[in-house]
Amino acid sequence: MRLSQKARLLSAVLVPMFALTACSGGSGGGSATGSGGDQQVKLTVWSWDGTVAGAVPGFQAANPNIKVEVVNAGSSQDEYKALDNAIQAGSGVPDVVMFEYFAVPYFAIPGKLADLGKYGVENFKKDYVPGAWSDVTVNGKVYALPSDYGPSALFYNTATLKKAGIDKAPATWDEYYEAAKKVRALGGDHYIAQDTGDIFFLLSLIWQAGGRPFKVNGNKVHIDFTDEGTTRAVAFWQKMLDEGLINTKITGWSDDWNRTLNDGTLATQTMGGWLTSTLPERAPKAAGDFRVALMPQWKQGDKVGAANGGSSFGIPAAAEHQDAAFKFLEYFTHGGGLSSRVDAGAFVPNTSVLDSEAFQSKANRYFGEQKVGAVLAEASEIVGSGWQYPPFFEWARSVYGDLASPFYTTGKGSLAEILEQWKQRCIQYGNEQGFEVD
Repeated sequence: MRLSQKARLLSAVLVPMFALTACSGGSGGGSATGSGGDQQVKLTVWSWDGTVAGAVPGFQAANPNIKVEVVNAGSSQDEYKALDNAIQAGSGVPDVVMFEYFAVPYFAIPGKLADLGKYGVENFKKDYVPGAWSDVTVNGKVYALPSDYGPSALFYNTATLKKAGIDKAPATWDEYYEAAKKVRALGGDHYIAQDTGDIFFLLSLIWQAGGRPFKVNGNKVHIDFTDEGTTRAVAFWQKMLDEGLINTKITGWSDDWNRTLNDGTLATQTMGGWLTSTLPERAPKAAGDFRVALMPQWKQGDKVGAANGGSSFGIPAAAEHQDAAFKFLEYFTHGGGLSSRVDAGAFVPNTSVLDSEAFQSKANRYFGEQKVGAVLAEASEIVGSGWQYPPFFEWARSVYGDLASPFYTTGKGSLAEILEQWKQRCIQYGNEQGFEVD
């Protein structure tokens, strides 16, 4: 799940961030103490996903000897820093922790996460869409279980496209380009999309086009933004920017973004499927106008997708109650607690949910009674394989924003130049952190 909407999911029943280390049940001992018998165990779970707390009552009723406290982890950056500090201090280590998919390698490669293989999780692989399972697998071992997912999809305003003479969603990026010119011809603030340096959007284009700029093998990381797929995606978006077809003044998740989605001047968004839950509250006046489609394709007739966001939960290697922790982890991501989270709005990558008649046949009033679940289920299944993030991506994404900002404000330079600068910064930083990066 993207950081920009995590606040929406925070639950009032969660414990404040200042209590992160003070109330943790972990001692840093790393033992895998069990949950059997009458032994009372208290688990501490760090999460910014409010749906997790909703699974606690059912779990505790079935496991009266295990008490679970879900702690408000604030932002992902706050949580990762607090976890590193707790591990280094040897105290205050939580039992279960939430990670964006790209952060899993950072903690897994140095041995900071428990290998879940001892719990037979390889048997769970078939229960998740391939892309999500790949995201929690590092060097052939599983270090977390997927909890939510963000298959990229095209959200489009039918009223705006109709006004521009477009009667259906663009099926290819060539059609998208032609549609962008027609929307811009409406004048004023009409644009097909906005972008002020969203690295997740750019990477989703690269991902779908077949680019694989990051290759990670153990401690070694290779970065290359010149492969065919990457070059194709970057050149396309550069053309869109150069021709003035993209609004570069409005930042996503801002009040102006809400306004332009509401009044229809912003015609589409290519984002993770999680936008279905937040778009209605950001653009209530556009109710009935928006629809959801698969990402436009690079080649007519293809069906290849990408992901934009998503989260998982793992168990720190230094957690005290690992067996009990896994019992709860399995419950809310895979077992009996999954349904309560889905009912609360979580978009999960579990095939039992995505393939169900209830999920795929439910009409969504905001999206004009469209059965959006069927579209997003397909988008989840067609995510391109083989994508990897460098283990220091949490740092890298922030640096990309700093590098891209001058380009989007002045128009000087190019995306290719920014990516090359980003690569060099990543190489320097990664090597300083003990990785072998070239």
